[in-house]
Amino acid sequence: MGGVGKTTLVKEVGRKAKELQLFDEVSMATLSQNPNRLKTEKKMLIILDDVWKRIELEEIGVPFDDDHRGCKILLTTRLEHVCSSMKCQQKVFLRVLPEDEALVLFRINAGLRDGDSTLNTPIALMTVGRALRDQPSVQWEVAFEELKNSKSSRHMEQIDKIVYARLKLSYDYLKHKETKLCFLLCCLFPKDYNIPIEDLTRYAVGYGLYEDVKSIDDARKQVYPGIQDLKAHSTLLGTETEEHVKMHYLVRDVAIERASSEYGFMVKAGIGLKKWPMSNKSFESCTTISLMGNKLAELPEGLVCPQLKVLLLEQDDGLNVPDRFFEGMKEIEVLSLKGGCLSLQSLELSTKLQSLVLMECECKDLISLRKLQGLKILGLMSCLSIKELPDEIGELKELRLLDVTGCQRLRRIPVNLIGRLKKLEELLIGQFSFQGWDVVGCDSTGGMNANLTELNSLSNLVVLSVKIPKLECIPEDFVFPRLLKYEIILGNGATSLNVKTFEQLFPTVSQIAFMRVKGLKNIDLDKLTFIFPPSLSRSLPQLQTLEVENCRELKHIIREKDGDERKIIARSLGFPKFKTVYISRCGKLELLSSDQRKGFLQRLEFVEVKDCGDICTLFSAKLRQALKNLKSVKILSCKSLEGVFELEEEDEESKEEEEMPLLSSLTRLELQGLPELKCIWKGPTGHVSLRSLIHLNLRFVHKLTSTVPQSKSTTA
Repeated sequence: MGGVGKTTLVKEVGRKAKELQLFDEVSMATLSQNPNRLKTEKKMLIILDDVWKRIELEEIGVPFDDDHRGCKILLTTRLEHVCSSMKCQQKVFLRVLPEDEALVLFRINAGLRDGDSTLNTPIALMTVGRALRDQPSVQWEVAFEELKNSKSSRHMEQIDKIVYARLKLSYDYLKHKETKLCFLLCCLFPKDYNIPIEDLTRYAVGYGLYEDVKSIDDARKQVYPGIQDLKAHSTLLGTETEEHVKMHYLVRDVAIERASSEYGFMVKAGIGLKKWPMSNKSFESCTTISLMGNKLAELPEGLVCPQLKVLLLEQDDGLNVPDRFFEGMKEIEVLSLKGGCLSLQSLELSTKLQSLVLMECECKDLISLRKLQGLKILGLMSCLSIKELPDEIGELKELRLLDVTGCQRLRRIPVNLIGRLKKLEELLIGQFSFQGWDVVGCDSTGGMNANLTELNSLSNLVVLSVKIPKLECIPEDFVFPRLLKYEIILGNGATSLNVKTFEQLFPTVSQIAFMRVKGLKNIDLDKLTFIFPPSLSRSLPQLQTLEVENCRELKHIIREKDGDERKIIARSLGFPKFKTVYISRCGKLELLSSDQRKGFLQRLEFVEVKDCGDICTLFSAKLRQALKNLKSVKILSCKSLEGVFELEEEDEESKEEEEMPLLSSLTRLELQGLPELKCIWKGPTGHVSLRSLIHLNLRFVHKLTSTVPQSKSTTA
């Protein structure tokens, strides 16, 4: 991002290097997008500021690689890929200032007066702070309100000249039109909003941003790389989760300005509006309107918006949307409405709608949805007034995504409604919505409700989220060979999926190869004693991550066919890409694995075990293959653990197969709260190397007498 202080920082580095006489000479060149030529023969620190693309160093006379002759190069850029293309040895990310530090800088530049700031880029803080020096307190209050609401003012005009120019340059440098439009869609959300990438995907599909893609998942695969590109250009910020992004408020202002001037956006999101913001005439040229994050208490009877494609509204729960409100929006393709009461009859003329998302709405006349034949995305989330879906929804031949999560009063989905949606790719019902699946062959609901057999006719279905209250609802042919993502909840409580029901379920499911499933998380079942039957281990070739918590009866991860729960089988094809396992609060866990055959868990990298009281040894002697690529082991509060790695003498076959030492990739080992731990290693350690170990953390392991394998201490 422009203005965060990259140039100032490298200038200080250069000054310090001169002061300490680390180099004969320090030279700085601002390259922007037109590099200057530099030539030198001396021992130098060369600072290349504001680099926008790969530079051939030899062309500008800078020695590098084997011929560097003492020359060090420090560069700044707002594009992460530049660092990679320049083969930088180390990357330092410069973030915006924390609020407390921002306030300190603001006060310094304002003459140490008391004040507040909503800015956190140094250049903006200094600009406004200097402008307010020696001004009366009333001027501070006016400036603060202007800045907080991002209103145009003389202070913002000063920032415009410096910061805005840099931010606009970052936007202009984006190569792909789709990435630019994805960036502009982010400004539709309120300031400081955690923007769900899934919402962006749905808006992008409805907006027609990725016209060439064949499915919603393909569009999602376009959106995520675009988001990564925007992060690399410092135009979007990451959050604690990979499913959300944030937009710095200054960047958002630039996005709103560009979106308004280039694409006809009008954004008034999250500013506390209760009244309709402008006269009707002001909307005539708009293509996109965002009034989300408000609580509108009134709407005009109708709007003349002949060019409008996207409308995002949030209104008071008791507000009725006027029947003629949408009549002047013949081109609308994306409608998102939160709150209020809506009759779907008012949308019958909006035949170009691609995406309709209604959240927490009182919905009437749902039968009118049959008129919207172009719908690809239909979301009816947390709409408590919906008790049944009209059979006419089954007539939406282009529908790709149906989301009815959170509809807690939904009791009926007509039989064969789902089965008629032949292009459906994603069905999201969730655990707090419809659960009344018919049992095939029974008259539990008189044959009036949907049954799971219908899902088998959906050849395009790749995403599924459902709750199935009874195991009997699952037909024998419950097969999803192309399922990419799923959430299937069985039963009405954590204890309902016990060992018996688990065994009943998996013999059916074991015939399926979930070829693309990469993670299983939140396994939390009271009476579970094993996770997988052996056949399913072969059906998860892409599985990389397993998280298990609060399974108090769990003893093994995989159980052998003969029912002997003290053995765990391994197949040569079992979990070939398994990398990460996290097990917590499973008090009866005995072994991570034992008696494994060749190749099992050979790509395991990260293991964390916590609060598992019965486990004595984490890695048994038969799990030799799992030690080759292991990078991190963390064991906490396991009161019975006596050893971590159990080793045995190598046979001739093992010696021939093993090219690299065991544990040679291990970088981190943390052992805490293990009162019975006597040794890390059991058995011979002749083929163990700790050459990569960086972090060793030992706490409350009072019986431990040695750490590094004595016979191999020189390799650590």
